[in-house]
Parts: sequence; structure tokens; C-alpha cells
Amino acid sequence: MCCIHSVEAQLTDLVRLEYSFIPSSKSEDRYTRLRGILNYPIKIKDKDYLVVGAEYNRIILSLEEDYPFNTSEINRLHIIDLSLGYTFKCKNDWRLGLNINPRIASTLTHNLTSDDLFLNGGIFAIKDRTDATDIKRPYRLVLGLTYNTTAGLPIPLPFVSYFRQINDHWSFNLGVPKSNLKYAFNTHSFLQTFASLDGYFANIQRPMLINDREVNNISLSVAIGGLGYEYCFTKNIIAYTYVGYTFRLNNVLRNNDRDEVFRLNDLNAFYLRTGLKFKI
Repeated sequence: MCCIHSVEAQLTDLVRLEYSFIPSSKSEDRYTRLRGILNYPIKIKDKDYLVVGAEYNRIILSLEEDYPFNTSEINRLHIIDLSLGYTFKCKNDWRLGLNINPRIASTLTHNLTSDDLFLNGGIFAIKDRTDATDIKRPYRLVLGLTYNTTAGLPIPLPFVSYFRQINDHWSFNLGVPKSNLKYAFNTHSFLQTFASLDGYFANIQRPMLINDREVNNISLSVAIGGLGYEYCFTKNIIAYTYVGYTFRLNNVLRNNDRDEVFRLNDLNAFYLRTGLKFKI
């Protein structure tokens, strides 16, 4: 469901395949997302890396309610990201990272236009002591600024993530867009409670007319809470499943000025996300 990107995924995941599903409550509407991520790090010199990546999201909107427009115009959305990042080691265990992320976000029913293209990016400072042996409670801190042309705010937005290992069984991560509290049964099996934000913004290539107002874009923002389970086949290969409930769901059709024109079914609903990832 993304397309408020998980920056942590961009920083650590080499390969990810994922399926998400939200059936709308008291409605026949359904939301499905298929997602694939590929990142390839290229070593430039000792502890400095260039990271080339790509991500594809196919969003399937099954809108079965009686809407005052042709829903077939928006039943498939495609979000394609290319990314180029550079990360290098600094003093005192700090690492800096830069990322530029051109995006196509569109219904792709016609040839590409400039309205389908967006540009995102960010700068991050990372202090990772998760493998440290000289401290009792290993941690990782990520501080950053991200710029996302689909967010609706023409300013850099903060990104914060703080992970701390409490003991052999408990750890937590505080931040935006995701926070969790995790319990380790052993080195392979983990259970967690989580809260996260997600969403997308895409261009509608064939504008629609609703109540004499033109619709050019579609957006979703969602806040989710629930339980997750991870199983580590190895240190790097992880299968995961998250189940929960949306406590805020805002699915909106917008005009060229990004003003709200029509609100789709926004009743909170069950949430499922599952996948497999290979990470560093």
C-alpha cells in the first residue's frame, strides 16, 4: 500500500515481495496492493556505497458500490520508483545517506505525461550500534529530512526512527512512519505490536467529471495498528505477516489543485500485509 515509502526499507532491504489487502467494512469495495523492491549496493571504497534501486506497486481498487462515475478509470494504479543513493561512513559511528527518487504514479491508461512524474528524495544521518559488544542495550538512530512531491506540502518533512534492544527478548522502535514493540521467542521467531502510516498519490490520466467538478488525482492515507509476526529463515531472509485494523482511512478523489472533490468509502476495516524480504 505504500507510497509513503519506508525509508528504513530503502536503507536495508535488498529484495522484498509483498501483498497487502484491505476489505472495506460494510461494503463490497476492496483494496489490494502487490509490491516488489530491489536494491543493489555498489561498493565505491571502504564503507562507502552507491545504492541503485527500483520499486513497483500495483494497486487494485475493486470499487463495487454505486458511485456516480465510471470506476474502471481508477481500478488499476501503478507506482514505479527508481532510486539512486549514496552512503558513507563518518566519525563516531555515524553514517550519512543521500537519496533521489524519481517516480511514476498513474493509472497508465495512456502515454506518459509530465503529470505522471514526481520527484522525491532525502538526506539521512544513521548511527547504528546494533552489533556493538561494548554497550548493554544496542541501538540504531536514523534522523532525516525527506521531500515528497506527492505529500501536498512543498517543504522537507522530518523522518525519525529510534531502535533499542532492551534485553534478549524485548526491543522497540519509535518513529514515523512506523513504531513497534517486539518480543523475540528465540533468534528466529518474533511477535510485535505496531502502529504505522501508509498511503499513495497518483495521477488519473483520463480526468473524470463528478458533480460538474473535474477529478485529476486520487490519494489514500491510512493509519494502522495491529500485530505482526516475523520468522527468520536466516539472518538475512525473513518472512512476515501483519494483521490489524485501520483507525484512520482517507481515500479521496482530487482536482489539479489537490482539493477534495469526492470521498470514497472511508469506513475503517481489517488489514493484512504479508511478504518475504532479503535484507542486510
